[in-house]
Formats: sequence, structure tokens, C-alpha cells
Amino acid sequence: MSDSKDDKGERISEAEHAIMEVIWDRHPVSATDVCDQVCEARGWSMPTVKTLLSRLVGKGALATEPDGRRFLYTPLIERADYVGGESRRLVDRLFGGRAAPLFAHLAESEALTDEDLGEIERLLKEMRK
Repeated sequence: MSDSKDDKGERISEAEHAIMEVIWDRHPVSATDVCDQVCEARGWSMPTVKTLLSRLVGKGALATEPDGRRFLYTPLIERADYVGGESRRLVDRLFGGRAAPLFAHLAESEALTDEDLGEIERLLKEMRK
């Protein structure tokens, strides 16, 4: 799998991300498998799913493999790489590249639960070791 989801400089849209979540969770999968997971909840049809899969293949995010009369889709990017890149872009764009203002904003807006704060504290302790 590649190191970065935007080797071609193309971002993954929110709709494409929903498709990627299904494929990251269980792959290889067919378009029908993907549709079974997302179509009803999102009000999508099979042609919508196939369009999104095609876009993701074009962006280099998915590989295809023929399987009889259908194709199976496998991710070419790791979920962790995607999340890391998107997180970095968010911090860069909204918080000047610094994570502390992001946490301050989340704390001030009461978006962090006690559980979140405990987890952050544990992570910070581990990082300082």
C-alpha cells in the first residue's frame, strides 16, 4: 500500500470516504457488497456506488481485480495514513500547524468528554516516556 493517500494530489470526498470505510473494514469486496453496507442509509443506488468506486480507482485509492463478471476492490492506502494526512491538513489549515490550539478549542467548546481527556492524558504520558 502507498504511504500517502494523495500521491496524485487528489483528495477523497466525504462520499468517497464512506465507500473507503466499507472497504477498509472488509476487503476485497464487490460493488454489491459496498452497496449492501451504504446504499440504504445514504439513499444511494448501485450506479452511485459504482461511480464513487470508479473515482477512487482513478485517484489511486483502490485496486480492482476481476472476479468472474464482477470486480473486487481492495484499498491501496491505509486507513491510518489517510487519517494522519487529513488530521495534519486540518491542524495546518485551521490552527496554524499547531495541535495545542485544536485541543484548546475542543475543550472550550465542551467537545471533550472526561473519557476523552483521560485518553489524551494517557497518550501524553506515553509520549513523554
